[in-house]
Amino acid sequence: MKRLLLSASVTALFLAPLACDLEKTGAQLTADHVMVGTLLATPEVEISASALAGFDAGTFSPDGGDVISLPAQTAALVFFGTKSGENSQPSGVSGATATLQPTGGQATALTEDGSGSYSRTNVGGSDPALVYQSGATYQFIASRNGTRYVGQVEDAPIQEAIGKFHPAEGFLRHASGASLTFDRAAASGGKERTLGFVTVVPLSSDGEKGQPTYSNMPTTPLEFLQLVAVPGSYREAQVTIPGTAFPRPNRTYLVIFQAVRLGGAESDNLFLGSALLAGTADVGVIRTN
Repeated sequence: MKRLLLSASVTALFLAPLACDLEKTGAQLTADHVMVGTLLATPEVEISASALAGFDAGTFSPDGGDVISLPAQTAALVFFGTKSGENSQPSGVSGATATLQPTGGQATALTEDGSGSYSRTNVGGSDPALVYQSGATYQFIASRNGTRYVGQVEDAPIQEAIGKFHPAEGFLRHASGASLTFDRAAASGGKERTLGFVTVVPLSSDGEKGQPTYSNMPTTPLEFLQLVAVPGSYREAQVTIPGTAFPRPNRTYLVIFQAVRLGGAESDNLFLGSALLAGTADVGVIRTN
């Protein structure tokens, strides 16, 4: 994603080589096509069956037989649309060809779902063509009528481990109805802290996932576009999940924390505020009392 920072005192000497970027940025500001894209991965999660059933499992041992495994997942989603106003909900564009491609790698085609949405999912290795690679630069590409629209995320992040999610017992005991606060790892290597998104999902005693009880992840194209303008709240060093995310006692919940890098428009025919995200998750198991 091209970023341009200019001060009032910049000289003509510096403006000359930036002329093409200035022209490109101006074109992106007025472009009427917009893209929202996500590439999100979650690891395999092993959960004590005793914890799910509500018994005292003692010290959790992944090598024992008392384990339910939830497979790793990688999901790619692209929304490709047009916008008619600054704060209008974009309208989806159908009939495009959407692909995801790491720089230097092979493009992976996404399936059209309708209303401008295109997706592909790999659950437990079922679709090896779709793989999340930390450190890769990903391009989200929509092609229609011979024209390519390209968004990009640079340096897809590594998994950010949350210490509180991994007690020796294998799951965290927590009071139902109480908020849960955890600290994020410090940013390293002079890089800006990634965005952090939280989703809480209840689990039944046989490991089936229910509907989320909490999520701060944007869900509509307009919410994703607004995220580009105001991303700061997702970079806080400490995260608090409200108590409403854990409404019932004696239940098991998954807390999924996605560390995500934010990208944007790469081609000059795509709106500058397009939102492209790539990231991978750490997962905690919560047992309420």
